[in-house]
Amino acid sequence: MSRVWTIAAKELRSYLVSPMAWVVATVFLGVSGLLFYNAITWFSMQSFQLMQYQGAINQMNVNRMVFGPTFQNMVVTLLLLVPMVTMRLLAEEKKNRTAQLLFTSPVRLGEIVLGKFVAAVVLLSGVLLLSLYMPLLAWTYGALDWGPILSGYLGMVLLIGAFVAFGLFASSLTENQIVAAVLTFGILLVFWLLGWAAQLGGAFAQVLEHLSIITHLDSFIRGVVELKDVVYYLSAAAFGLFLTHRVLESNRWR
Repeated sequence: MSRVWTIAAKELRSYLVSPMAWVVATVFLGVSGLLFYNAITWFSMQSFQLMQYQGAINQMNVNRMVFGPTFQNMVVTLLLLVPMVTMRLLAEEKKNRTAQLLFTSPVRLGEIVLGKFVAAVVLLSGVLLLSLYMPLLAWTYGALDWGPILSGYLGMVLLIGAFVAFGLFASSLTENQIVAAVLTFGILLVFWLLGWAAQLGGAFAQVLEHLSIITHLDSFIRGVVELKDVVYYLSAAAFGLFLTHRVLESNRWR
């Protein structure tokens, strides 16, 4: 595992000394903060309007009405930002002709894949955790149930792992970073749209709902951590890493 952490640390340093990490953090926090501000403003206006009706104010739930949409908005933002983070992980190695040196080194192929995966997940999870100021701000000025908040962040971290794994797979297919980013976005968009397709009904609605990468986040946002959802995200991440390993292994022996 020491080799995995060494590779992860190297990748993290390369992120932090380039504008990439700071651009991703700025865009994510800026967009998420603006959408959170809109949600909390709308919630406040609704609260003031319902105060005149006795008992109606008790129906207002800040977790459901503010942080539910906020988490969903974060997913959409990550859908656009994850390809930017993962596109260079392996495509850049191929473009700079350093891939062969890396693959013929004493480090095992699985350790290379895991190291790069861990680096991207740590970076994006760190950016995600910077958004904790939002629930802290809401908690300062009102009542807040921390259970759904913490489970929501847990679900987001697991989702990031699945996103990164598929982004790493896309990066292993090409040496062009733009192509890798477009492929990643396309893969993630397909998994995201499966949830919409499931809502249309039909014979395969239940299957599509199970495969949707967004549907499994709903339980976390509601404060319910179910084993099937955790297993889904871990399985999706493992599948993406497996595909990446197989692609690199086939390239290694060409």
